[in-house]
Amino acid sequence: MSFLARALRHSKPYLPSRGPAAGVSCRWISSTSAAGSPEAGAAVAPADPELPPPREPVGGARVELPPNPEDALEVFVDGHAVRIPKGFSVLQACEVAGVDIPRFCYHSRLSIAGNCRMCLVEVEKSPKPVASCAMPALPGMKIKTNTPIAKKAREGVMEFLLMNHPLDCPICDQGGECDLQDQSMAFGADRGRFTDMKRSVVDKNLGPLVKTVMTRCIQCTRCVRFASEVAGVQDLGMLGRGSGEEIGTYVGKLMTSELSGNVIDICPVGALTSKPFAFKARNWEMKGTETIDVTDAVGSNIRVDSRGPEVMRIVPRLNEDINEEWISDKTRFCYDGLKRQRLNDPMIRGPDGRFKAVTWRDAIAVVAEVLNQVKPEEITGVAGKLSDAESMMALKDFINKMGSDKVLCEGNGPNPPADIRSNYLMNTSIAGLEKADVFLLVGTQPRVEAAMVNARIQKTVRATQAKVGYIGPPADFNYDTWHLGTGPDTLVEIAEGRHPFCSILKSAKNPVIIAGAGLFEREDQGAVFSTIETVAKKFNVTRPDWNGLNVLLLHAAQAAALDLGLVANPTESVKSAKFLYLMGADDVNLDNLPADAFVVYQGHHGDKAVYRANVILPSSAFSEKEGTYENTEGCTQWTIPAVPTVGDARDDWKIVRALSEVAGAPLPYDSVAAVRSRISMVAPNLVRVDEREPSVISAEVKPPVKQQVSPAPFKAAVENFYMTDAITRASKIMAQCSATLKK
Repeated sequence: MSFLARALRHSKPYLPSRGPAAGVSCRWISSTSAAGSPEAGAAVAPADPELPPPREPVGGARVELPPNPEDALEVFVDGHAVRIPKGFSVLQACEVAGVDIPRFCYHSRLSIAGNCRMCLVEVEKSPKPVASCAMPALPGMKIKTNTPIAKKAREGVMEFLLMNHPLDCPICDQGGECDLQDQSMAFGADRGRFTDMKRSVVDKNLGPLVKTVMTRCIQCTRCVRFASEVAGVQDLGMLGRGSGEEIGTYVGKLMTSELSGNVIDICPVGALTSKPFAFKARNWEMKGTETIDVTDAVGSNIRVDSRGPEVMRIVPRLNEDINEEWISDKTRFCYDGLKRQRLNDPMIRGPDGRFKAVTWRDAIAVVAEVLNQVKPEEITGVAGKLSDAESMMALKDFINKMGSDKVLCEGNGPNPPADIRSNYLMNTSIAGLEKADVFLLVGTQPRVEAAMVNARIQKTVRATQAKVGYIGPPADFNYDTWHLGTGPDTLVEIAEGRHPFCSILKSAKNPVIIAGAGLFEREDQGAVFSTIETVAKKFNVTRPDWNGLNVLLLHAAQAAALDLGLVANPTESVKSAKFLYLMGADDVNLDNLPADAFVVYQGHHGDKAVYRANVILPSSAFSEKEGTYENTEGCTQWTIPAVPTVGDARDDWKIVRALSEVAGAPLPYDSVAAVRSRISMVAPNLVRVDEREPSVISAEVKPPVKQQVSPAPFKAAVENFYMTDAITRASKIMAQCSATLKK
């Protein structure tokens, strides 16, 4: 079934996929790597001249037939011959022929339920209409999708569905993007014959994110299948029988998954909708902007829906390589943080300790004056975890021009392994994790550090029964894991072949090791990574055809910062600083900062570091600027501005550029294109957008590490999944989530 689901994607109209060119939406349907076979381009064969001309496959999809002709078969859809791979269902054959079959329960990424009966079609020699989603296509099958029998069957099913459905459309949040509305218009009858009282169902409480109006539910069971198959939690189920049948949680508990918001997208009716977005806007009032998420290092593809200057909601976009069509709850619901606690105007702290708003000219003049009074070696720049590559490049060039090399990015630790790209990237790629059969997680909890990577691991464990070993503090996983130990001692045992888990690693075809970026903060990180590399060599984790040694980063800025060389030691740099430039850096430790140091805070939220700042320079958030980000697997992506900037804020790199001019060390670029041209000299991979550039140098060129492993156990890198950066800490919805989680 996994091949079948992969082979043909049906996506909702509001999930455009990432194609080779902007504006061209195309989905790849692949059953094998033989794209070059002569049959691949022409899946629909020429037909009878009296028939209407054949259509393009639904959604611009492309079918690649297997190289062996025996693995393909021919069926006839509405008279047109169509060649499809073996194992396709009748519904998928119809999609290849360009016929869109209505459906409620079928979803290409979930198991087949076959219980809504909306996809009925007529098959020759079959006594009754068949459910096309659950019926495998057989050679020579003649499928008719538009006959009076099929039409009448659909009208009958639709009449039954609407029998108990409330007349809520004017007050329903799904209005305008509702499958039931669309399909009753397209396939339903013009009248109903039921005059009995409609049944009603008690609403369930699924937590602060998902609003339920269960009377609208049509029992398609998509949410139940999503919860158990994708989110890996057994929270939802079907209760009762007949007219008393309803979906709920067995013991009245909340839905505790970090992916729970995705049930809003897959629910075909208005039964499950977004609680924070309830009654805020209709989908036709909003402007959609395709951009990426920066709350973690995965870079999930999202669409930001805005109305005027306000971000109204965030929904996922289809990207097979990164997030498929799901996003985490933090990505989906952190948007209200974009309008709370924002910095609007440049401010200077007066002698009384209070901030007062000033003009840009005055603020930059004050900063430049102090900058020219301190010694070059006393200047330090720190980039925050949400910084884009352009601003980090400008900050590094500026601090270097002022004569200092103390530029760093928070979260990269005292001695980051920035020499070879494979030392800090996910070398297997996120999609490549599906080929693994054994996982060893070292000091990482993917469920809270990168929910979409965790969803891939869960999918792989479910599909192939892959084994997962975990070294680190006790953690909550949504798949079976073996907790091997809490510290580096267990890792040394595995490296020396003394641990029972070694036999599992030895027998694995494609073993994968995932190390957490929390290890960067350890003093002995060199020795720990050296031990991990020893394990990788010993158990064939890295070989010419497979690189299973991965690092899972925590922040959106991390990979680009390491590519661009922001690698100073934070403790020493902060201790010696008399001038500290914080560019959105809120989590950097300022305990050792000299009391007389001058601190400039440039950022979009009044977060932790503002309390120590002497000057505040307001900048734009990710939803308001064009910026380059690199995700944990090394794929470069752009954010696109969705809403205008707040108050007098400016883009980060423009502020640094203006400051350099006043300080007497002007930077040689004035436009985004010029900054990117400078980036291409330092890290050319950062200008190749939507491409993942793997590392070419092997880790074997590294010198041996003389450091000893410390016995201290690994720590959790993320304390609270819902609050990790300035935007999520300012969000009211995220505060409600963490309060619910603590209860």
